[in-house]
Amino acid sequence: MARADGPHIVQSDGSVLLETHARGADEARDALARFAELVKSPEHVHTYRLSRLSLWNAASAGVTESFILRALDKHAKYLAPANVLAEVREAFGRYGRLVLERTPDGTGLLLRARDDFAAQHVAALARVQSYLAGRQGSDFLVAPLARGTLKQVLIHAGWPVEDRAGFTEGAALALGALARTRTGRPFALRDYQRDAVRAFVAGGHGVVVLPCGAGKTVVALGAMAELGTNTLILCTGVSAVHQWVREIRDKTDLSADAIGEYTAATKDVRPVTVTTYAMLVRRQGGAFPHLALVDRNPWGLIIYDEVHMLPAPLFRVTADLQARRRLGLTATLVREDGKEADVFSLVGPKRYDVPWREMESNGWVARARCVEVRVGADDGARIAAASAESAQESYRISAENPRKMHVLRALVDAHPHDRILVVGQYLSQVQAAARLLAAPLVTGETADAERERLYAAFRAGTVPVLVASKVANFSIDLPDASVLIQISGAFGSRQEEAQRLGRILRPKERVATFHSLVTAESDEQSFALHRQMFLAEQGYRYEIEDWVPGESLAAGDAGAPP
Repeated sequence: MARADGPHIVQSDGSVLLETHARGADEARDALARFAELVKSPEHVHTYRLSRLSLWNAASAGVTESFILRALDKHAKYLAPANVLAEVREAFGRYGRLVLERTPDGTGLLLRARDDFAAQHVAALARVQSYLAGRQGSDFLVAPLARGTLKQVLIHAGWPVEDRAGFTEGAALALGALARTRTGRPFALRDYQRDAVRAFVAGGHGVVVLPCGAGKTVVALGAMAELGTNTLILCTGVSAVHQWVREIRDKTDLSADAIGEYTAATKDVRPVTVTTYAMLVRRQGGAFPHLALVDRNPWGLIIYDEVHMLPAPLFRVTADLQARRRLGLTATLVREDGKEADVFSLVGPKRYDVPWREMESNGWVARARCVEVRVGADDGARIAAASAESAQESYRISAENPRKMHVLRALVDAHPHDRILVVGQYLSQVQAAARLLAAPLVTGETADAERERLYAAFRAGTVPVLVASKVANFSIDLPDASVLIQISGAFGSRQEEAQRLGRILRPKERVATFHSLVTAESDEQSFALHRQMFLAEQGYRYEIEDWVPGESLAAGDAGAPP
């Protein structure tokens, strides 16, 4: 029912304007986050958009059409346009009308349309005909190995496929979680982790979305124990491989000889094997020899760590893995390449999601404070950015504003008792930061053994400040980090902003602080608004502080040098 003080306005183009300071705005935002995408997030009015994919993900996660229609009505300043309500009903009407099942004899695959209208659409789509091997009424026989590709093509045509064809069991593997870790700490899955495991196992394939620090690895271990099958784990880099191996050894009863690492240095295939995306797509002589790891072993479960980072070349491989159970783990389903629909169709729909601030309020992740510090550039830097030959070069000049180093020094000095991560996009900039702070530096060129040594020293507290390039964005286990200072980023990447905040969200007594240094009145400031969208959707607000030489940074709790 429309009310004059309603916090949101639904528009006929599917956008929803949320007045962030209105009564009931927090409740409205929490509801919108379950079925809409955040598009813009300035201080006072946030813009969301309803899309078919956001609605299909909501449907797969158990959100009902009636919940969405009630939410749009309950928080509305004006009645929602009829065409938007019709779009919601149509999107939900499409979901589940195409179902992939086994043939009665269990040897093949059937795409089953629930009604003649859906069947006629499938029959009329020229792009899917090469993946079909015959039709009987509303049922279509699916060609061998076309399971994933067919789903991919159909979702882009507006028809999501509900996959109920079952999975290869893989080789049996008995494993269980320990009541106490091998390092002596009590261990048990939290309630939301158990819920995530149940939601995934019930569907057999799909994505679990949880904040960094909330224990996505633990959810994976729970799924592995529940399914009891050989497992291949794909992750973003060698440091993440080592982290996964440590976690499995620490928290499960698997023996060390049941866990293998498949990297450039070690090619050890065991019942549980951990490798990297880059390893699988490594080309030799025009071929991809390491893909045999996927094809020739009895995996019953494939785990995609940081699934939003799944490289495009691996979508083809994922399309061939449809007979295996597939679990994607991520803090955000945002992909800057727009391939969220491919993740939906090839890895699976979103099965479980908890808002970040809900996790924070329950103490499962650290309370966090986000501060954007705007740093003015001198006239020379402004002119150089304005006269740059490309937008990329202009952005880089602004992002590498030398005055940021003064603020960086002040912020580090203001946190003498914290473990501090300093992260940047550009190699020359992070090198300068490391020299300024007399701190060790981790980049893509740092040897794996040296990275592990530095991470261990940071965890132990012997290295209180660590500077890193973008290699620190993903899958590094530094639970005691409580301050992150971002000196530059990859343009308007929402996923990167979320991942960087996630580096400091492991539960801790003190409030975690995320400082983002942005050059004022520049392209970087404009991109910063876009970077912050995902976190704004989760309920985080950025304090804005303007740095002036000689004045203190109240919001940043640091004094600037004269």
